[in-house]
Amino acid sequence: MPDVLVAGAGPTGLMAAFELERAGLDVLVLERDIRASGQSKALALQPRSVELLDDRGLLPAIEPHVLASLPAGHFSGIPIDYTDLPTRFPHQLGVEQAHVEAAIEARLRAPVRRGAAVTAVEQDSEGVTVTAGGRRHRAGWLVATDGGHSTVRTLVGAAFPGTTARTSLVVADVTLAAKPAGLADGWRLPSPGSGFLLPLTGGRYRTVVGGAVVGGAEQLEHDRGAPVTVGELQRALAAAHGPGIEVGEVLWASRFGDAARQLERYRHGRVLFAGDAAHIHLPIGGQGLNLGLQDAVNLGWKLAAQIRGHAPSGLLDSYHDERHPVAARVLVSTRAQAVLGIPDPDAAAVREIITGLLAAPDARRAVAMELSGIGITHPGTAGRATDTPVTPDGRAVLVGAPLPAGWADRVETRDGPRPQLVRPDGFLAWTGGPGLQEALHRWFGAPAERRKPGDMATATGYVRNSN
Repeated sequence: MPDVLVAGAGPTGLMAAFELERAGLDVLVLERDIRASGQSKALALQPRSVELLDDRGLLPAIEPHVLASLPAGHFSGIPIDYTDLPTRFPHQLGVEQAHVEAAIEARLRAPVRRGAAVTAVEQDSEGVTVTAGGRRHRAGWLVATDGGHSTVRTLVGAAFPGTTARTSLVVADVTLAAKPAGLADGWRLPSPGSGFLLPLTGGRYRTVVGGAVVGGAEQLEHDRGAPVTVGELQRALAAAHGPGIEVGEVLWASRFGDAARQLERYRHGRVLFAGDAAHIHLPIGGQGLNLGLQDAVNLGWKLAAQIRGHAPSGLLDSYHDERHPVAARVLVSTRAQAVLGIPDPDAAAVREIITGLLAAPDARRAVAMELSGIGITHPGTAGRATDTPVTPDGRAVLVGAPLPAGWADRVETRDGPRPQLVRPDGFLAWTGGPGLQEALHRWFGAPAERRKPGDMATATGYVRNSN
């Protein structure tokens, strides 16, 4: 029996499985689709996500597929310089989501169980039973990463409040039979009204069209389930770029809106939610994929500590406490960016003011820190470590100080010029001076000599494992 079931083999689910396996747990990933789609989907890895992938040795497999290294992000098309961010990766990487997924999946010990759509979830005080693909699977915990239309979220009755979509857009990968000279010859930051078009590999192009962005209002007339046609995209791209563009084939397409929703709680008993299953928003500014990866990294070590029996009181619930505000802020940001992109004179006036404000270095840097993920902090931490990679087995790292007895199974020691205690997700739990013992207790539980054999951690303390 696996320790954890993961529902959904997108980047969030795969990263969660990777983190849990790295900590020595057995994980089974259940995926609805019968094969990896290979679809491009998300295209942006923000600096904080690149740091996390590099720390885990995943970046080398992704780098050959990088289409562009962009020294800036954008806020509704307003360029936001990244070059002076405090990171070894002051840029975002343009890479198709499929390559990120493949790099992570290749490192999993247990293969993904495909063709296993979740149809039922039952939980009790000792575990979770999931029916998927007609089979029942039992584990201690379930991590739900099954996307914005999460079946698990529906099955457990989790409240998903927020705002409904007011507009409809289409994202698609297409081939072009013809295009004006110089159009989409390289990567650039999008701007409202420009007809978003980026070159991918193999003669493919990524486009986004919609009534509130570019290409006219035709997308508003279609139901979300209606197929995206060549004619629809031809009319939209011709409106944006003129008669010299001709769509050849639609390789992949999806309709989406500007709905913004978030779970009230990321934990429902033994079921935990991450990625789009926990929050949805307009995919603007390159945030969604990165939110999910960072959810998974925050959750992985905490759930592993829970299962292995040394989680301090409240550690697992700190996943919600830390990650919910981060996603809530992204929802605010993407809603604001959507308003700035509306082709309306009043919105244009606001955009002009915002553009001027973001020219100020302090304002520009504040937005850059937020968009890139570099500025994320959590209560009780001193930001993130910039130069201490994580351990291969998911332990924390204590640098430049002796480790008190009892934590060697959870904390590795290293030499270094600056004393610091780095959590497995890269955040600083202690940076020298008094308080090391308190930090170890807070994040990594009691020392070994104070734990009893057979004890299992819960969110409220320690109880005897009856299994």
